[in-house]
Amino acid sequence: MKLFSRLLSIFFHPLLMPTIGLFLIFSIGSHITYIPIQVKRIVYVTVFVSSCLLPMSLVPMLMALKQIETIYMKTKRERVWPMFISGLIFFAGYYFLSLIHSVPTFVLKYISATIITIYASLIITFYWKISIHMVGIGGLAGGLLAFAFMLGLDIHLLMSLIFAVAGLIGVARLYLKAHNPAQVYAGFMLGFVMVFTVVTI
Repeated sequence: MKLFSRLLSIFFHPLLMPTIGLFLIFSIGSHITYIPIQVKRIVYVTVFVSSCLLPMSLVPMLMALKQIETIYMKTKRERVWPMFISGLIFFAGYYFLSLIHSVPTFVLKYISATIITIYASLIITFYWKISIHMVGIGGLAGGLLAFAFMLGLDIHLLMSLIFAVAGLIGVARLYLKAHNPAQVYAGFMLGFVMVFTVVTI
């Protein structure tokens, strides 16, 4: 069970959620699905590099500077700089994509909502160790529901699957003693409400 919980935490790491979310958005059968493949590639590469690859590459430097002790960042203090820097890099990726007129507006709104949620989580992290894993999956769920709501899509099966995965991630974080139930529930609700609200405004 411990191995399964760790693998689940890795496969659904918060840094991967924006890329996974975009993959689902591009795959669920709306007009966005039919944008040119070249544009999709640019979006995928930019989002993956700016939201995951570059932030992960800074971990060794932060460890060398004694800002974090391990890659698991178990304390509130350890999470501050990684989250702050990740948000800045992701914003740079967002700015680059905003200059490309063929990138759909919804995609830009989803990314901007994710960045806002990162900094909302950062503010909370100064006072409380909210579950960033649950913020990530909650934001993905909120973004997809907003997408379906705005375009009139029926994605109840996909949403059921995402809620099931969110439940498994929550159980995994509790089993690993990384968070308590309040931190898990609050993380999901923060991600869900923030992304859904920003996207639909």
